[in-house]
Amino acid sequence: MKILYIHTLYAPYIAGGAEISLKLLVEGMQAAGHEVAVLSLVPGGGLRDEWVDGVKVYRAGLKNTYWPFAKERRGKFSRLRWHVRDRYNRAMATYVREVLATERPAIVSCHNLVGWSIAVWDEVRRAGIPIVQVLHDMYLLSPNSTLFKQGHTHAHQDTISRLLRRRHRRASALLTAVVGISRSILDRFLEYGYFKNVPRYVVHNARDIPAVGTPRQRGNGDPLTVGYIGTLASLKGVEWLIAQFKRAGIDGRLRIAGKGKTEDVQRFNELAGDDGRIDFVGYVTPADFYPTVDVLVVPSLWEEPLGMVAVEGLANHLPVVASDRGGLRETVVHGVNGIRCNPDRPDSLSEALVMLWREVAVYNRMAAAARHSVAEYLSVERMVNEYEQVLHKAVADDAGI
Repeated sequence: MKILYIHTLYAPYIAGGAEISLKLLVEGMQAAGHEVAVLSLVPGGGLRDEWVDGVKVYRAGLKNTYWPFAKERRGKFSRLRWHVRDRYNRAMATYVREVLATERPAIVSCHNLVGWSIAVWDEVRRAGIPIVQVLHDMYLLSPNSTLFKQGHTHAHQDTISRLLRRRHRRASALLTAVVGISRSILDRFLEYGYFKNVPRYVVHNARDIPAVGTPRQRGNGDPLTVGYIGTLASLKGVEWLIAQFKRAGIDGRLRIAGKGKTEDVQRFNELAGDDGRIDFVGYVTPADFYPTVDVLVVPSLWEEPLGMVAVEGLANHLPVVASDRGGLRETVVHGVNGIRCNPDRPDSLSEALVMLWREVAVYNRMAAAARHSVAEYLSVERMVNEYEQVLHKAVADDAGI
């Protein structure tokens, strides 16, 4: 089977976990005997192709007002202009038409469509090719891909989102199949009436994380090193974490790894103040970071589609403290491999840190259970097999077999 994958970015350009998962999937499908190609974006220029680790990758120059993955945040009006064009970007469809004519795939697997817009769907449908849409985020519900609004901990579709996504729900009903990377994200779209009568599947992402070391065993009175790794942004709950770590007053440190917009990073540093227990360590590879902390915190305020960083922490024998939001509820089992906290009750986070610091037996039990609890998410073979079944079924359904 010949498969074309369409996604916003592809390695070595990586903005988050979706790019990591897609690369594993694409290479896995190719290893399984399928012919694959990827169509992704770059800041400028026309259409070119190259080979990345044995995979043919097309790079299409984005036709919009600016490149959205720059370090600096654009002004509100500039962002609105970008999103209005991204609502349905006909100019990007020309790239899709050209690649479809060259590759002639049996099926197209769409992933994140930021910059592409749903003009992709119409172009693929015009070519008579079945489409499977994979949901990694909330882009099809909201221009910011998160449904998150500053100061709110509950996701909802506001007026701007409804206006800019007015045609998306109707168009989604014309696809061949839809896959959610978690039950949470799929259900969120179904609540809004998307993908009506479209075959639906859940395929959890996977990571190839070798077993390293053994579960930590803390003793009474040992300090607790708390870790955060990821994008430094408000929707990720970084402010909440810093404030609650300071409130907890535990004997330990907070290590914050990752990058973010300049103004966000400055604000978080100001919030940390002169607390010498809080370290901003910048970009650190996960393999180097996890051995330096005792517990991982994933304090997201938005509905994380899955939260693979929690899986990574658990796979490294770390108990995880996570917000009770989105797909994190599918990986962090309260009281078993970690603790889930409610952003609507902010102090629940400091209480969790205090408990893990004081209750050594509880910490040790969770650490011992951590890696085994996410065994499903550590099988790339499982993920590839499940997607292979979805694509075969979609091709058969489209052919009326």
